[in-house]
Amino acid sequence: MKRLIVLMIGLLIGTTFFNYSTVLANEENKEKTSLAEDALSGVLIEQNTGTVLFDKDAHEQLPPASMTKIMTLLLIMEALEKDKISKEDIVVVSEYAASMGGSQVFLEAGEEMSVDDLIKGIAIASGNDASVAMAETIAGTEEEFVSKMNKKAEELGLKDTHFENTTGLPADNHYSSAYDMAVMTRALLQYEDITNYTSIYEDYLRQGEENEFWLVNTNKLIRSYPGADGMKTGYTNEAKYCLTATAKRDDMRVIAVVMGAETPKERNKMVSGLLDYGFQSYHTKQLFAKEETVMELNQIKAKPQSFDIVTKQDVHSLHKKGEEEPAVTTEISIQDDWKFPIKKGTVVGELIVKENDKPLYTTPLIINEDITQASIPELTKRTLQKMVKAAD
Repeated sequence: MKRLIVLMIGLLIGTTFFNYSTVLANEENKEKTSLAEDALSGVLIEQNTGTVLFDKDAHEQLPPASMTKIMTLLLIMEALEKDKISKEDIVVVSEYAASMGGSQVFLEAGEEMSVDDLIKGIAIASGNDASVAMAETIAGTEEEFVSKMNKKAEELGLKDTHFENTTGLPADNHYSSAYDMAVMTRALLQYEDITNYTSIYEDYLRQGEENEFWLVNTNKLIRSYPGADGMKTGYTNEAKYCLTATAKRDDMRVIAVVMGAETPKERNKMVSGLLDYGFQSYHTKQLFAKEETVMELNQIKAKPQSFDIVTKQDVHSLHKKGEEEPAVTTEISIQDDWKFPIKKGTVVGELIVKENDKPLYTTPLIINEDITQASIPELTKRTLQKMVKAAD
């Protein structure tokens, strides 16, 4: 993106935002000393704005165990979005993928399974074999897929993450942090389809066949916590019990991460406490709905010549309950280097949410239709019309 066209939009809408790295004031922290008390680390963020609502050693580098699969799923969803794979594609399971130990869905070497079912195997049952099978499908080898995972971590600005495999099985130099896990989850949640998988409590693979396999979600909060719809558990002897959980109520979604709990019961209790704190202490207001038009753009070389710029996702303001709400402004930054054709859904700018002229977070802006290059006759006609109008 070259020079940006910046348009100011003043919104007299009260809101309270914090930066991504924000830790709430000491007075508030005193009220939260019991949250995640017995975990090695934990964090709570609001999904839409990325605001940190609670932080306990959230940047400490720790083994993430199977929460690693959050990044694996993120790359799978990206590959689906880019049409590199489809959910109907059939994957032939390699001998290496079938050999994975730990959590598995018991794939056999040479077995054929759809991408859709393999995603279920990862998201619901934390299948290591399914993770490797998908990694090989997308990147050729697990090693190459892991390289993509680490590259994506860099793109997301993760400072405390490095992967050595797609599964979270113990390995030297394989680590992440509670905060980084929350950021990965926030990126994954941009793909709305993901919760169609992670919110399933039980399902089947090979249903009706002799080797039918019952999938049961390793995240028990899906069944017990109101609004819970993801995301991923983790356990190894080294990592202990870990969980990245998401829950949504009304228009507000929060992401809670706990690492290093001694038992699954303690892990679930601490995560539930974090989620409770988020919903009890904060609420959100919608500034823009998903795919809402924020401006109309006119490009003489485009067909159609005028088209809408819309939000890629919902845009919210975050409020601390009981506090005064300051005013918010937003800026729209749009690229000016237009090369056609451009596919529907392409990011062409960003909406910047500010408080007191301080950027708080950004959200992508996209086009809501395919845009092609105008023909030479059409360009000639438009140019003449422009010249006539100018002469008048």
